[in-house]
Amino acid sequence: MNRHLLLLTLCQGLFLTNNVTFIAINGLVGLSLAPLGWMATLPVMGYVVGGALSTGLVAKTQSRYGRRGSFLIGLAVAALSALLAAYAVGSRNFPLLVAATVIAGYYSANGQLYRFAAAELAAPAFREKAVSLVLAGGLLGAVVGPNLASRTRALAETPFVGAYLALAVVAVLGMAVMAFIRFPEVARKAASADAGRPLGEIMRQPVFVVAAAAAALGYGVMNLLMAATPLAMQVCGFPFDDAALVLEWHVIGMFAPGFFTGHLIKRFGVLPVMGVGVLLNLACIAVALSGVDLHQFLIALFLLGVGWNFLFTGSTTLSLRAYRPEEKDRAQAAINFCVFATMAVTSFASGALVTTQGWALLNWGSLVPVLLTGFALAWLAARERGTHNRAGS
Repeated sequence: MNRHLLLLTLCQGLFLTNNVTFIAINGLVGLSLAPLGWMATLPVMGYVVGGALSTGLVAKTQSRYGRRGSFLIGLAVAALSALLAAYAVGSRNFPLLVAATVIAGYYSANGQLYRFAAAELAAPAFREKAVSLVLAGGLLGAVVGPNLASRTRALAETPFVGAYLALAVVAVLGMAVMAFIRFPEVARKAASADAGRPLGEIMRQPVFVVAAAAAALGYGVMNLLMAATPLAMQVCGFPFDDAALVLEWHVIGMFAPGFFTGHLIKRFGVLPVMGVGVLLNLACIAVALSGVDLHQFLIALFLLGVGWNFLFTGSTTLSLRAYRPEEKDRAQAAINFCVFATMAVTSFASGALVTTQGWALLNWGSLVPVLLTGFALAWLAARERGTHNRAGS
């Protein structure tokens, strides 16, 4: 851990404060403003659609302005979009709220690159731990996000306007922290000297396919269940503070393992750790299907968070094998596009399914991507084992 890595960890915490607050309030605000119930999670979907649409633009700004310049632009967009969302809610303008969250997606596309930037701030032997530690900064979002949503929702006459205004302040704090981080310039110089391989060639590598699939499907399942949780708990009669508590423990599960996930990957290998993530997702679904008491929501979402951490940290580490430094911008943009595209589908599906089909069917449906992730990991493990055996003979 060095000073710049520590500051990036803090930025990750502020980024997750934004994300968790959005998840906690956007579905409920959408439910109160949307003309139809199934449209409730469109503001959540807007956030990830905006992220998907922004991945190419972010890759260009990263290449042109460097890590810090692009990250600062993203934080400025976060502040402005939060103010626009506050105005939309205050004026009860549902389309404008969706538009504000789409714009905020640009910040999300930037923030998703913090984990890759972490690997550049540490020596090569400590890349796994650097990625894991920066992701652990999300613990700040786990504590601050739900409490920020809960304590600021009644600050203004219209519920949750205060929460969006608070997010604008969080973004300004992020800009202040980011201004003190110095990222290495070597990667940008290499990019200008050598364009590297075509993106299609990079994406055809088995290791890239599995890393992108695990990141996208792992994030998709997590988003599917997390976005639906506040709505499902409201249907079950739980107050907002209970939903905030469940989300707090979910995000603790997402990021607390960051203090040791990198060590587990170094010791046992990336694919076994990702395999445990798949098993934890299956355990989450089993608990969620067992009932709808508060403790079942809490345990299921906590297991979901830990499973996501193992899969996402692992997929990020795995993807580092697939590209060279001069190829990082477009390779990372491709991975993030896969993540955001999957999240966009699951954000819409979560609202539509939980309001029309119920919590149980939502969980049964999430088994499909979890099992697909498991099959992808088993395929890559078998392929690498065969390659190793042929090399040994």
